[in-house]
Amino acid sequence: MVLQSETRVANSAVDAKKAFQRLKTQLHHQMVDAIDFSKAGELPEEELRGKLRGLAEHLCMQQEIKLDHENREIMVREILDEIYGFGPLEPLMSDPEISDVLVNGADRVFVERNGVLEETDISFADDAHLIQLIHRLVGRAGRRIDEVSPMVDAKLPDGSRLNAVIPPLALKGPTLSIRRFRSQALLFDDMVQMGSLAPDMAKFLEMAVHGRLNILISGGTGAGKTTLLNNLSRYISGKERIVTIEQTSELQLQQPDVVSLEARPSNIEGQGEINQRDLLKNSLRMRPDRIIVGESRGGEVLEMLQAMNTGHDGSMSTVHANDTRDALDRLELMIALSGAELPNSIARRYIASAVHLLVHITRLPNGERKVMRISELIGFQNGEYMVEDLFVFRITNVDPDGHVNGSFYATGHKPVAMNWLTQTNFNDCENLFHARELELTDRQSDKQDGQEI
Repeated sequence: MVLQSETRVANSAVDAKKAFQRLKTQLHHQMVDAIDFSKAGELPEEELRGKLRGLAEHLCMQQEIKLDHENREIMVREILDEIYGFGPLEPLMSDPEISDVLVNGADRVFVERNGVLEETDISFADDAHLIQLIHRLVGRAGRRIDEVSPMVDAKLPDGSRLNAVIPPLALKGPTLSIRRFRSQALLFDDMVQMGSLAPDMAKFLEMAVHGRLNILISGGTGAGKTTLLNNLSRYISGKERIVTIEQTSELQLQQPDVVSLEARPSNIEGQGEINQRDLLKNSLRMRPDRIIVGESRGGEVLEMLQAMNTGHDGSMSTVHANDTRDALDRLELMIALSGAELPNSIARRYIASAVHLLVHITRLPNGERKVMRISELIGFQNGEYMVEDLFVFRITNVDPDGHVNGSFYATGHKPVAMNWLTQTNFNDCENLFHARELELTDRQSDKQDGQEI
């Protein structure tokens, strides 16, 4: 009986939320009908917002709409969010700890907070309400979504990345995924304090960038590849010309001479597509010192490796992969997708001569990000890659609450590319590679011991 009573209370709360959302949608439509758009466009932004707020308050105070003062204020705020913001998602988009907002239909909204997925109590009035928000956000990004083009990937004005799929492709209702980006960039020092890598590893990666080593970062979705790539790019000299190539713009380089190129999807007639491979081919004519490919995902890999092999030392990219060896296999597959009919041995030799460092980053089950492995690709021999680990993270155990315990180690391997690194003006750089457990900061040590910081 108690369980049935709790279920009835929960269902009643859900019904009340949906009724609130339906009322908000109704009032929103009434506001749209009452606005004279020819005059609204002539008003300053602040004055227009004030008039819209006044209209929303007037509608909420009508006698047939029974709302107390507190709910009236909530309703007015949410109506304005429907016009200017993210509708019911506005509080989630204002939370700095949330990195992903995931909407699976009108009544299932999830977020990733500090690396952990959790469900929220936020819902939409119905699928039409959710589709209305998707149309507005997509339109703000200069894209379109409809039954002819029921899938879209776009960048929002605040830098967030949006992906939406609507019926008929989405069988259980419209889906919306928003990948948010920090207003303040996460720096290497922050990653060290969070335990994502050891200070000596960060110092070595800084040396590798100064020494113009070609770097490939691998990892799964949401592992932190782009964050790490952004951090590495900060160590590029301001005297170099950099060209960045991305499917959807995410990189935030600080150097003065940066050319940022973004791929363009085809239009509704299926024409006008400019992919990453087209951009890479063109970038070679733009006199770049370094080329940074946000994510290698197709035939453009061949042009990227060609750039690395022909004078654009210090170039970087990321790739989706489960480990370092898998990343190399993915490169081979993408070379095959480019249409180049290269024998497997030639493709491997080409990769081995282009890529110097492999950095693998992982998101652990408890949400922590760790640089699991920094490896040097020495070359190619007897049909196999010669890969030597420089730094690794070794897991010792996993607590019942999911916390992963382990330590960072230097393996003792001295990089073959040491002659490149000696040009970086770092003192005693050889000491970085002595086999040992790497020292952590005090905060990291506390975190590893499970103590509260």
